[in-house]
Amino acid sequence: MGYSRFALLCGLACIFLALHSVSGDVSYSIPEEMKRGSVIGNIAKDLGLDLGRLSARKARIDTEDNNVQYSGVNLNTGDLIVQERIDREGLCAKKASCVLKQELVLENPLELHRISIRVQDINDNSPQFKEESLKFEIRESAVKGARFLLDEAHDGDIGENAVQGYSLEQNDHFKLNVNTKSGGRKYGELILDKELDREEKREIMLLLTAVDGGSPQRSGTVVIHVTVLDANDNVPVFSQTVYKASLPENAPLDTVVITVSATDADEGLNSEITYGFDHVSDENQVFSLNVKTGEVKVAGSIDYEKESAYEMQISAKDGLGLASYATLIIEITDMNDNAPVIYLKSLSNPIPENVPPGTEVGIINVQDRDSESNRQVRCSIQQGAPFKLVPSIKNYYSLVTTGHLDRELVSIYNITITAADEGSPPLSSSKTVELSVADINDNPPVFEEQSYSAYVAENNKPGSTLCSVTARDPDWRQNGTVIYSLLVGEVNGAPVSSYLSVNGDTGVIHAVRSFDYEQLRSFKVHVIARDNGSPPLSSNVTVSVFISDVNDNSPQILYPAPEGNSFMTELVPKAAHGGSLVSKVIAVDADSGQNAWLSYHIVKSTDPGLFTIGVHSGEIRTQRDISESDSMKQNLIVAVKDNGQPSLSATCSMYLLISDNLAEVPELKDISYDEKNSKLTSYLIIALVSVSTFFLTFIIIILGVRFCRRRKPRLLFDGAVAIPSAYLPPNYADVDGTGTLRSTYNYDAYLTTGSRTSDFKFVTSYNDNTLPADQTLRKSPTDFAAAFGDCDDSPKVGTVVTSRLPFYTLMIPPIPL
Repeated sequence: MGYSRFALLCGLACIFLALHSVSGDVSYSIPEEMKRGSVIGNIAKDLGLDLGRLSARKARIDTEDNNVQYSGVNLNTGDLIVQERIDREGLCAKKASCVLKQELVLENPLELHRISIRVQDINDNSPQFKEESLKFEIRESAVKGARFLLDEAHDGDIGENAVQGYSLEQNDHFKLNVNTKSGGRKYGELILDKELDREEKREIMLLLTAVDGGSPQRSGTVVIHVTVLDANDNVPVFSQTVYKASLPENAPLDTVVITVSATDADEGLNSEITYGFDHVSDENQVFSLNVKTGEVKVAGSIDYEKESAYEMQISAKDGLGLASYATLIIEITDMNDNAPVIYLKSLSNPIPENVPPGTEVGIINVQDRDSESNRQVRCSIQQGAPFKLVPSIKNYYSLVTTGHLDRELVSIYNITITAADEGSPPLSSSKTVELSVADINDNPPVFEEQSYSAYVAENNKPGSTLCSVTARDPDWRQNGTVIYSLLVGEVNGAPVSSYLSVNGDTGVIHAVRSFDYEQLRSFKVHVIARDNGSPPLSSNVTVSVFISDVNDNSPQILYPAPEGNSFMTELVPKAAHGGSLVSKVIAVDADSGQNAWLSYHIVKSTDPGLFTIGVHSGEIRTQRDISESDSMKQNLIVAVKDNGQPSLSATCSMYLLISDNLAEVPELKDISYDEKNSKLTSYLIIALVSVSTFFLTFIIIILGVRFCRRRKPRLLFDGAVAIPSAYLPPNYADVDGTGTLRSTYNYDAYLTTGSRTSDFKFVTSYNDNTLPADQTLRKSPTDFAAAFGDCDDSPKVGTVVTSRLPFYTLMIPPIPL
């Protein structure tokens, strides 16, 4: 601005640190017009702050009215530096004390320090006069010593840098007298030192110089033009020396503030008074003065927050230039014309949903430029949101949480903050803050069902879809992305992965292999749903797989045994009555349900009307009494069908011989199957001899048994068939009512040679000690003896007698060709 570098260095040397107040305030004093970047002081050191924490705590400088920020903080050094040009005249005008009030704000925790920067004036303004020239009309009648008031020179500086004196150019008629007003301002008076003589000199030009007290000194000049007139010996006189008025801010234009008045005892032109402002300032832009009436009106914007009082000098001059002066003081009263302003100083956004209640998420600053009660502000927040405002330091509030946040319920909060002052009427403002809730992986995947069931028919194709599981995770993005997998385990000793697979993205479960109902009817696996969070959360669900039966097994005939190297012939007594039990076809089906419901049918017989078979039991009975005309050799072909769709079947041949004993049997060569009649003669002879030998051996064994177990009734077999349970495979299902004989109700029947009239029976359940399959009638007598063993250890056997006519089973070996 034109002052020397030396002056600036001297001004910098004036910086000092004021004593710390109890509240931690700090004050500095600096000269105005310091260069940007100049160091004011080390704020960190002066306040005892941790230099390394300034950046982490977001240290910053805030102004009270949020206008120009004249200073800032170097976070690396802790220095308070000049950030904007500081002009004391522009900030404080003529005020003796010019203080910039700023605040150092630190977060985490919130800490506030007030900083006062006192701006010292430097001599950067020269004195200047309102007019380029001062005109005086002085009557020649003026006496020696007459005083003429000169216009005051204005200097924007204050103190020693303001106007300190005046000097007048050397002349013959006038001398200068410098006076001081009550406010300390200097003004000059022209004193007539030698009477004027209009005839000698009509006009006098004088140069008046105003100087300040700065270093270097500055000055301003004005030309005084004195016109010598005839005598005007009375000056205007104001009615008051000081005028005072009160004006509310925001007063409309042309509002009359006050009217000043002055009188002049002269007459005519010498008494015509004109009014005007007497000093150089901006007041003439705010107020206007009627030169004729003395009315002071509002000419500009009146704002209490900018200026709370105005002081002006008013002059009254008569027509010949005589003048007097008065002071006008206008007090501005504050009106509630400023609504509170809400500033968002800091905000944590988004907020993790797992923050505890009481967590600070933002800092709010509320300011009102009005004064007294008009600037008292109450701050509130809308109801229903889990947040509240906690008053902090001065006009700062902390925005804290009041409850637990759940992003899955509410992901965004629009918080409305309202600030209202206590003026009349009160003014308010509001600000909406949007707070987002950040997702935390706090929800495991949840399956839509507690358990799942999958149904698949056996013989399915590998890769076929069984079912689909679905799990939902309300979390966001990767925290809510669900991946499916099978829990490691075994099914029937094999890894579960060899049975099923699950699509990790869709949850669709596929069969890896083809299932067999007869081997595996159901099993359970566990499916895990895991999200992609960190750490991941998971849950599992049980999937039950049920394999349904398909009719893929034909009935298996257990008795009579399939044709092989031997065949079996049943003996039917000639005296058998209608309905007598002749034999029984036993079959099983590995399927289940209706696929295992068996039915028995005679598809071909030697005599169609002689025998019948139970559809569900497989028992072969006589339909009528046997007559002499019936053929001795009877051949039946029996078909066994299941109830599946489509139905499967098996057939067997049953060979019956109508005879009371072996002696009546004709030549064995005639007993053969239809397709082998010509080849069995020799075999029949051998069979008869074997059966006879076996019979004698069997009788001896029976007698031995009766002798050893006297308490037991004699064994009498009459009309039953020896069907060892060993024919039943252990993996066949027991089905009631399907025609398949349960393994727990099989009966072992043995032939005896007792009287035909004997009629006793006893029945026991078949157990593991029953005669095994390889110990049938085709065994030799010695084999039977070994099978029975000791009499006391022999198993209980059961005999079912459904007819009083015995029949026999012949084991006939094949006849070689």
